[in-house]
Amino acid sequence: MQRTPAGWLTPGIANLHSHAFQRAMAGLGERQTHSEDSFWTWRETMYALASRFDPESLHAVASQLYAEMLEAGYTTVCEFHYLHHQPDGRPYGDPAAMSRALIAAARDTGIRLTLLPVLYMTGGFDGRPLSERQRRFGHGVDAYLRLVETLRKDENESLRVGCALHSLRAVPEVAMHDAIAGLPRDARIHVHIAEQVAEVEECVAVRGQRPVRWLFDHADVDARWTLVHATHLDAGEIISLAKSGATAAICTTTEGNLGDGFFPFRDYLDHGGRWGIGSDSHISVSPIEELRWLEYGQRLQRQRRNIAIGPASPSVGETLLAGVATSAANSTGFARRDRVVVDAEAPILAAATEADVADRWIFSGNRPLVRSVEVADREVVSAGRHIAREAIEARYRQALARLLQG
Repeated sequence: MQRTPAGWLTPGIANLHSHAFQRAMAGLGERQTHSEDSFWTWRETMYALASRFDPESLHAVASQLYAEMLEAGYTTVCEFHYLHHQPDGRPYGDPAAMSRALIAAARDTGIRLTLLPVLYMTGGFDGRPLSERQRRFGHGVDAYLRLVETLRKDENESLRVGCALHSLRAVPEVAMHDAIAGLPRDARIHVHIAEQVAEVEECVAVRGQRPVRWLFDHADVDARWTLVHATHLDAGEIISLAKSGATAAICTTTEGNLGDGFFPFRDYLDHGGRWGIGSDSHISVSPIEELRWLEYGQRLQRQRRNIAIGPASPSVGETLLAGVATSAANSTGFARRDRVVVDAEAPILAAATEADVADRWIFSGNRPLVRSVEVADREVVSAGRHIAREAIEARYRQALARLLQG
């Protein structure tokens, strides 16, 4: 980080994994519904909320979320988007209506958006049909590629359109190959993988391999790819992922909230792996919290301190900020870095120096310290607040009232 008259200057942070609509259920999945609550029981609560969204409410919720992201220091978001159709599975008159709601929210708030329409075809590794609650997510490969092609026509300096394969359990092998073959060569490819032990076990049972090993044996995984979560890796998978040039998108607060487990971060760093962070279900919208708990999780497992360091620096904060900066372009498709100014006058940063400011920002509490944010030379956050926060908040409150009363 660099000291300037305006404050401490740092590149904007890329949020590599977002389901914008899930911000509306933050805090609503914390009551026991089963004696062994897990991701799979949480998912039923999420499906119930997802069924109530339309383009108007998605725009309102995404706008609020994206404004919060900008205030926290995120300047780009990769939106892993699968609410494609009406709740009963019928397409809207404009099949891209829900995607366009997200594009409008990004445009209105000023965040850079990498929109990742999701291919979602089956309900499990055994190829079973989508359930009633999953119908609005579904596409055939041809219809999916038409959606991607339509959306790519709107690309601009603040919008990229890539591809998301929901997961190996939701995309059969032939469909995966057909979809990838139909994409432009520069399209980014993201996939949920190895998030849950049950997912790993089912993949082994049906396909004979662990998910990440299967993917590397059946696809040309390279720097265009981002593997989301990849929580449960064996030693060989860690090496393969690290050496491929692909990025691991680690979503620490969501993985903690869902009880997923710990990504093998130190081992991955030892093999030179590329990584970034995402706020995923948005129970927290703070890159500081994602980074802090990425490090703290490793400390709790290893029972020692200062795990995420590298040959370039003994500072955990510097190493973490460098890691998210290094992965951003590959995962998002945006090469340009935007500008975040951290408040140098904040008491917690009193007498800070270039040698310690990154560590003090990340590990010194929860007071927001972002002072201003510029994206594409446009100031979108001033004095710590998004420039359109009041209007965005009003629409969000109205949308949430409708969603939670529905």
